[in-house]
Amino acid sequence: MSWDEDLFALFDELEQQASAAYAADRDAEVADRSRAEYQQVTMAGRLMATVGSEVTVSVSGVGQVEGELQRVADAWILLTTGDQDWVVRMPAVHTIESVSVRAIPEVAWSPLARIGFGSALRRLSEAGERCVLWLTDGTRHDGTLRRVGQDFCEVVTGEQRRTVLVSFDHVAAAQSRP
Repeated sequence: MSWDEDLFALFDELEQQASAAYAADRDAEVADRSRAEYQQVTMAGRLMATVGSEVTVSVSGVGQVEGELQRVADAWILLTTGDQDWVVRMPAVHTIESVSVRAIPEVAWSPLARIGFGSALRRLSEAGERCVLWLTDGTRHDGTLRRVGQDFCEVVTGEQRRTVLVSFDHVAAAQSRP
Protein backbone atom coordinates (compact mmCIF):
# COMPACT_ATOMS: atom_id res chain seq x y z
CA MET A 1 0.00 0.00 0.00
CA SER A 2 1.22 3.48 -0.79
CA TRP A 3 1.49 6.25 1.81
CA ASP A 4 -1.58 8.08 0.42
CA GLU A 5 -3.70 4.89 0.66
CA ASP A 6 -2.49 4.43 4.25
CA LEU A 7 -3.43 8.04 5.00
CA PHE A 8 -6.93 7.61 3.52
CA ALA A 9 -7.41 4.35 5.44
CA LEU A 10 -6.39 6.16 8.65
CA PHE A 11 -8.90 8.96 7.90
CA ASP A 12 -11.64 6.38 7.21
CA GLU A 13 -10.90 4.64 10.51
CA LEU A 14 -10.92 7.96 12.41
CA GLU A 15 -14.21 8.93 10.76
CA GLN A 16 -15.79 5.59 11.76
CA GLN A 17 -14.60 6.06 15.35
CA ALA A 18 -16.02 9.60 15.42
CA SER A 19 -19.35 8.34 14.03
CA ALA A 20 -19.51 5.59 16.66
CA ALA A 21 -18.71 8.07 19.46
CA TYR A 22 -21.36 10.49 18.15
CA ALA A 23 -23.97 7.70 17.97
CA ALA A 24 -23.18 6.63 21.56
CA ASP A 25 -23.46 10.24 22.80
CA ARG A 26 -26.68 10.74 20.86
CA ASP A 27 -28.23 7.54 22.27
CA ALA A 28 -27.38 8.65 25.82
CA GLU A 29 -28.83 12.12 25.15
CA VAL A 30 -32.05 10.66 23.69
CA ALA A 31 -32.42 8.37 26.73
CA ASP A 32 -31.83 11.34 29.05
CA ARG A 33 -34.39 13.47 27.24
CA SER A 34 -36.91 10.62 27.29
CA ARG A 35 -36.59 10.28 31.05
CA ALA A 36 -36.82 14.05 31.52
CA GLU A 37 -39.91 14.33 29.31
CA TYR A 38 -41.64 11.33 30.88
CA GLN A 39 -41.62 12.98 34.29
CA GLN A 40 -44.17 15.41 32.82
CA VAL A 41 -46.65 12.58 32.04
CA THR A 42 -49.59 12.36 34.46
CA MET A 43 -51.73 9.37 35.30
CA ALA A 44 -54.69 11.21 33.77
CA GLY A 45 -52.68 11.62 30.55
CA ARG A 46 -52.06 7.88 30.39
CA LEU A 47 -55.73 7.20 31.12
CA MET A 48 -56.86 9.61 28.38
CA ALA A 49 -55.16 7.30 25.88
CA THR A 50 -57.02 4.35 27.45
CA VAL A 51 -60.59 5.70 27.15
CA GLY A 52 -62.86 3.04 25.63
CA SER A 53 -60.80 0.14 27.01
CA GLU A 54 -61.50 -2.33 29.80
CA VAL A 55 -59.47 -1.59 32.93
CA THR A 56 -59.22 -2.85 36.49
CA VAL A 57 -59.06 -0.11 39.12
CA SER A 58 -58.14 -0.67 42.77
CA VAL A 59 -60.05 1.92 44.81
CA SER A 60 -59.51 2.84 48.45
CA GLY A 61 -62.41 1.60 50.59
CA VAL A 62 -64.00 -0.24 47.65
CA GLY A 63 -61.54 -2.79 46.27
CA GLN A 64 -61.24 -3.66 42.60
CA VAL A 65 -63.67 -2.32 40.03
CA GLU A 66 -63.51 -3.69 36.49
CA GLY A 67 -65.14 -1.85 33.64
CA GLU A 68 -64.83 0.24 30.53
CA LEU A 69 -63.09 3.56 31.05
CA GLN A 70 -65.61 6.08 29.68
CA ARG A 71 -64.25 9.46 30.75
CA VAL A 72 -61.20 10.96 32.41
CA ALA A 73 -60.89 14.30 34.17
CA ASP A 74 -58.22 15.81 36.38
CA ALA A 75 -59.89 14.67 39.61
CA TRP A 76 -62.03 11.67 38.61
CA ILE A 77 -62.72 8.89 36.13
CA LEU A 78 -65.95 7.31 34.91
CA LEU A 79 -66.16 3.52 34.58
CA THR A 80 -69.08 1.56 33.16
CA THR A 81 -69.61 -1.94 34.55
CA GLY A 82 -72.62 -3.55 32.92
CA ASP A 83 -75.63 -1.47 33.94
CA GLN A 84 -73.80 0.58 36.58
CA ASP A 85 -71.57 3.62 36.37
CA TRP A 86 -68.76 4.40 38.80
CA VAL A 87 -67.47 7.93 39.31
CA VAL A 88 -64.11 7.36 41.03
CA ARG A 89 -62.04 10.16 42.58
CA MET A 90 -58.41 10.02 41.41
CA PRO A 91 -57.00 10.47 44.95
CA ALA A 92 -58.79 7.21 45.93
CA VAL A 93 -57.19 5.23 43.08
CA HIS A 94 -54.42 2.88 44.18
CA THR A 95 -53.65 1.07 40.92
CA ILE A 96 -55.02 0.71 37.39
CA GLU A 97 -54.33 -2.27 35.15
CA SER A 98 -54.58 -2.70 31.36
CA VAL A 99 -53.78 0.91 30.43
CA SER A 100 -52.36 2.12 27.15
CA VAL A 101 -48.60 2.61 26.87
CA ARG A 102 -49.35 5.98 25.27
CA ALA A 103 -50.28 9.24 26.94
CA ILE A 104 -52.24 12.23 25.69
CA PRO A 105 -50.87 15.62 26.77
CA GLU A 106 -53.22 17.92 28.66
CA VAL A 107 -53.25 20.50 25.83
CA ALA A 108 -55.01 17.91 23.64
CA TRP A 109 -57.78 17.15 26.17
CA SER A 110 -61.38 18.12 25.63
CA PRO A 111 -62.65 21.01 27.76
CA LEU A 112 -64.99 18.45 29.37
CA ALA A 113 -61.93 16.93 31.06
CA ARG A 114 -61.77 20.01 33.27
CA ILE A 115 -65.16 19.32 34.83
CA GLY A 116 -64.71 18.75 38.55
CA PHE A 117 -65.84 15.86 40.72
CA GLY A 118 -68.73 17.95 42.06
CA SER A 119 -70.10 18.38 38.53
CA ALA A 120 -70.17 14.62 38.04
CA LEU A 121 -72.10 14.23 41.30
CA ARG A 122 -74.48 17.05 40.32
CA ARG A 123 -75.44 15.03 37.26
CA LEU A 124 -76.43 12.15 39.54
CA SER A 125 -78.25 14.55 41.86
CA GLU A 126 -80.20 16.21 39.06
CA ALA A 127 -81.22 12.84 37.64
CA GLY A 128 -82.53 11.80 41.06
CA GLU A 129 -80.82 8.43 40.66
CA ARG A 130 -80.16 6.21 43.63
CA CYS A 131 -76.48 5.67 44.23
CA VAL A 132 -73.97 4.37 46.72
CA LEU A 133 -71.31 6.73 48.03
CA TRP A 134 -68.28 4.69 48.95
CA LEU A 135 -65.93 6.35 51.43
CA THR A 136 -62.18 5.80 51.57
CA ASP A 137 -62.51 4.03 54.95
CA GLY A 138 -64.81 1.38 53.42
CA THR A 139 -68.12 2.72 54.76
CA ARG A 140 -70.92 3.45 52.36
CA HIS A 141 -74.09 5.50 52.14
CA ASP A 142 -76.88 4.09 49.97
CA GLY A 143 -79.40 6.72 48.96
CA THR A 144 -80.11 9.67 46.72
CA LEU A 145 -77.93 12.71 46.27
CA ARG A 146 -79.95 15.79 47.11
CA ARG A 147 -77.55 18.70 46.70
CA VAL A 148 -73.88 19.08 45.88
CA GLY A 149 -71.77 21.88 47.29
CA GLN A 150 -68.24 22.98 46.49
CA ASP A 151 -66.49 20.36 48.62
CA PHE A 152 -69.31 18.18 49.96
CA CYS A 153 -72.58 16.52 49.00
CA GLU A 154 -75.85 15.69 50.77
CA VAL A 155 -77.07 12.13 50.52
CA VAL A 156 -80.53 11.13 51.77
CA THR A 157 -80.37 7.58 53.11
CA GLY A 158 -82.75 4.93 54.44
CA GLU A 159 -86.44 4.92 55.09
CA GLN A 160 -86.06 7.59 57.77
CA ARG A 161 -84.82 9.87 55.00
CA ARG A 162 -81.80 10.85 57.06
CA THR A 163 -79.57 13.52 55.44
CA VAL A 164 -75.83 12.97 55.68
CA LEU A 165 -73.23 15.52 54.59
CA VAL A 166 -70.20 13.86 53.03
CA SER A 167 -66.88 15.62 52.41
CA PHE A 168 -65.40 15.08 48.94
CA ASP A 169 -62.05 14.44 50.64
CA HIS A 170 -63.43 11.17 51.98
CA VAL A 171 -65.44 10.01 48.96
CA ALA A 172 -63.72 7.22 47.07
CA ALA A 173 -66.44 6.61 44.48
CA ALA A 174 -70.11 7.06 43.61
CA GLN A 175 -71.77 3.97 42.18
CA SER A 176 -75.05 4.34 40.29
CA ARG A 177 -77.86 1.93 41.06
CA PRO A 178 -79.81 0.32 38.20
